[in-house]
Amino acid sequence: MQKLTIALALTTSILAISPVAAEQTKPAMRIISMVGHGVVKSAPDMATVTVGVVREARTAREALSANNAAMREVIDTLKAAGIAEKDIQTSNFSVQPKYIYPKQSSTGERQPPRIVGYTVSNNVTIAVRKLDALGPVLDSVISVGSNQVNGISFSIAEPKPLQNEARKRATADAIAKAQLYAEAAGVTLGPIQSISERGSPRPPRPYLRQAANVSMAAAEAVPVAQGEQAVKMQVYITWEIK
Repeated sequence: MQKLTIALALTTSILAISPVAAEQTKPAMRIISMVGHGVVKSAPDMATVTVGVVREARTAREALSANNAAMREVIDTLKAAGIAEKDIQTSNFSVQPKYIYPKQSSTGERQPPRIVGYTVSNNVTIAVRKLDALGPVLDSVISVGSNQVNGISFSIAEPKPLQNEARKRATADAIAKAQLYAEAAGVTLGPIQSISERGSPRPPRPYLRQAANVSMAAAEAVPVAQGEQAVKMQVYITWEIK
């Protein structure tokens, strides 16, 4: 009776272990992974530009007053040109002293620097949603006192449709390459095991001009070349192969 009990216990243990052992001997899944690239190009439909006013005077108060007066004209001109208030945002404001540094005397003494005036700078970043108005807008703000342009960049206001099209192209590219490799290797693509993507959340916005100081006397038309934007997406797909 005792031998029968031991035999039954051993049999039960073997049956319990057998599925695990079978799982361990199961061959690993064969896979193929491929990356697909999708690119969609389109003309931009909006621009971002930072314009500003710099004024200098003997005192900070005088410099600030002169800057405020000019900046009010700039903002009023932007609104008159059709730039919405929500598309005008102050991006930088500073008041800086101007120093002179006396030369070292013949005895080797050096006097401390002296403040001889103040510089006030005020910049606003604007979004221009009609690109054909960009040149005239720049002309108008320069004419009323803006003497600083910190950059122009172009973008696409609603990039999602372009991103979705780029995703489709990236997926098609990955599938085409996977089918080519599978055929060359003499295997067959099985079910997809995973899909993931990498891509730019917004189209790139190349800067066409940076840190450009503009003379207040400039009144000629500002030529603007908007170029083309490229929306890029990448997709990673893994298949089982048979």
